[in-house]
Amino acid sequence: MVKVLMPKGSDTMTEGKVLKWVKNEGDQVSAGDTVVEIETDKVDMEVEAMGGGVLRKILVQSGKVVPVGELLAVIGKPDEDISTLLKGGGIAAAPAPAPAPAVAPIPASASPAPAVPALSARQPENGGRVLASPLARRMAQEMGLDLNRITGTGPAGRVVRQDVERAAVLSVGARMPRVAEAKPAAAQAPAPAPELPKRPAPVSTGPEFYDEPLSSMRKVIATRLVQSKAPVPHFYLTIEVDMGRAKELRESAKVLNPELSFSYNDLILKACAAALQLHPHVNASFQGESIRYHRRIHLGIAVAVEEGGLITPVIRNCESKTLQDIAREAKDLVARARNRKLNPDEYVGATFSVSNLGMMGIEEFSAVINPPEGAILAVGEVAEKPVVAKGQIQVGLRCRMTLSCDHRVVDGATGARFLQTLKQILENPVYLAF
Repeated sequence: MVKVLMPKGSDTMTEGKVLKWVKNEGDQVSAGDTVVEIETDKVDMEVEAMGGGVLRKILVQSGKVVPVGELLAVIGKPDEDISTLLKGGGIAAAPAPAPAPAVAPIPASASPAPAVPALSARQPENGGRVLASPLARRMAQEMGLDLNRITGTGPAGRVVRQDVERAAVLSVGARMPRVAEAKPAAAQAPAPAPELPKRPAPVSTGPEFYDEPLSSMRKVIATRLVQSKAPVPHFYLTIEVDMGRAKELRESAKVLNPELSFSYNDLILKACAAALQLHPHVNASFQGESIRYHRRIHLGIAVAVEEGGLITPVIRNCESKTLQDIAREAKDLVARARNRKLNPDEYVGATFSVSNLGMMGIEEFSAVINPPEGAILAVGEVAEKPVVAKGQIQVGLRCRMTLSCDHRVVDGATGARFLQTLKQILENPVYLAF
């Protein structure tokens, strides 16, 4: 007999909402099948069966909010007596999946990363169906990868997200980059002027206002930002960066290989990782009686979601990833963040964050630190502007960046040196190739 419980999706989650039952009462369920979809304070997630059998009883209907650990349903044999379990006794509950720790201390003698598993053909298991998590199955389908050829490193050889990502890297690496012959740029027609949105009709009848209950995400944002802005002593440093060579790098990469595509934000993320390696005192967090300096660089990306709110998916171990690795992973994480399809371990544990509003035409802003991180970088628009060079006024491509620092962790000079290094790297992006 197996219990389906409301899982603890993050360290801030205390309750969850049942969105939709994927399985109905009486349906056959196998271990690893998705049983129900829930809404946490950050994402929508799938809850999988920890064992097989028949879905005997659904105890919480769609739309209901219940505390973490609440019994949602019972899976068992068709003729098994579940009355004792429904009354709250008897069977020990399967543990709810715990969220990833914020950042676990890494011993100095940490063992090297495991070798990348090779792609190999294998026989499907579980009655002809390869054991794989729903996320891994969806990612493999989107990337056009065959699950039968991916070696699983999860429990019982199950294919998990990391296995699909490694397989994707191997499949890309197997293709030699092709140098495309540079073609003269075609004359571009002027872009049409953007249409202004239509003004809504004025409201002349009915109530003067309406109140909307806080969503789970908005509740957490309200709590977390008060925890950050009130007790954390923020200070701000702003610098302007010449992005001309960054633009040349993007254009050159496309000429070299049309498949090489990355945004300014991807380049900034990679440059932040390189600068943090040189300034590890910025890759730190306040712990009350100590300051924790992180040996790994896990970058958070602030992403706005459609219904209102903010979530920060995390790209881990950026110090050892290429620009293309970061670009590929950022694209996937941002897309799933906007659809609230992240796993709990994909939005916790950042050691430094980047928030970019440049695509909305914002020239400069200051971001609020996401505790327990010690700093966050706010990135404005990459735009042409008049600049003075060698006594002459000319057109330059510039971007203003503001570093918000926790003064308990980062001193002014430390933050300034970090920004200087970040500026040097972005103005000479060839550095990132070495």
